[in-house]
Amino acid sequence: MAELALSRKEQAAGRTGWRPRASRLVWYVPLTLWGAVLLVPLYWLIASSLKERGQVFVVPPIWIPDPIVWENYPRAFSVLPFGMFLRNSLTIVVLNLIGVLLTSSMAAFGFSRMRFPLRNLWFALIISTMMLPGVVTLIPTFIVFKSLNWVNTFLPLIVPTFFGGGAFNIFLFRQFFLTIPYEMDEAARIDGASSFRVYWQIILPLSGPVLASVGIFNVVWNWNDFLHPLIYLHGEERLTVAVGLRLFQGMYWQDWSLMMAASTVMLLPMLVLFFVAQRYFVQGVTVTGFGGR
Repeated sequence: MAELALSRKEQAAGRTGWRPRASRLVWYVPLTLWGAVLLVPLYWLIASSLKERGQVFVVPPIWIPDPIVWENYPRAFSVLPFGMFLRNSLTIVVLNLIGVLLTSSMAAFGFSRMRFPLRNLWFALIISTMMLPGVVTLIPTFIVFKSLNWVNTFLPLIVPTFFGGGAFNIFLFRQFFLTIPYEMDEAARIDGASSFRVYWQIILPLSGPVLASVGIFNVVWNWNDFLHPLIYLHGEERLTVAVGLRLFQGMYWQDWSLMMAASTVMLLPMLVLFFVAQRYFVQGVTVTGFGGR
């Protein structure tokens, strides 16, 4: 009897098991199609980087390059000093990343784990700066850096990140720190740990997801930033990759195939970074949306 009842349950499960699979299929098919549509610009970028000069804007469009011109990639690096552009971009990105992760996490530690007068008011003032458009402070900031003789150096693009790291990053760190039990701080202080030791040896090791999230946000932002390097950096030897791409469009000539090849090379590090750290990125964005004290 028990075996008969078990077989009947298995048959019933087999009859109803197609429903979850069908419901998943209803979602997977349109999402897959929509994902394929979103990949069209990426495919067009890569395909255009392998076309001959003059084939990029042919009507009707050429979807599969014929012939495939692999020489566009070495030519893109030989026409312009893209190795130097990459080195400049990496310098700015790495130093910005260090400054943002260090100072914004310190500020967030103070707002989330320490008690001092008007703490919430100061935090609200910091968050309110996010409502101020960046173009409003662009000219005053440029005047300050010009008076310091920092124009045409990397300092305007690096030094500000070592003074707080930005309101948005402080907010993300604070929200994540609030999810960590405060009893861990109290136990460490009973053992004689200072505030910096609690921050460095207890809070930061537990903050991998938010560190990855803030890191990805800032790496992508600084890698793709065009406006600020264009304003503060003069001379070909100090340009970043984002500004260097513009040099393929001159007054009297432009080579779209070489620009697409250089753009593909510029895009690859960001794709690799995201796929490597996407688990921490999604986890950090999810967790920082909860918690409060």
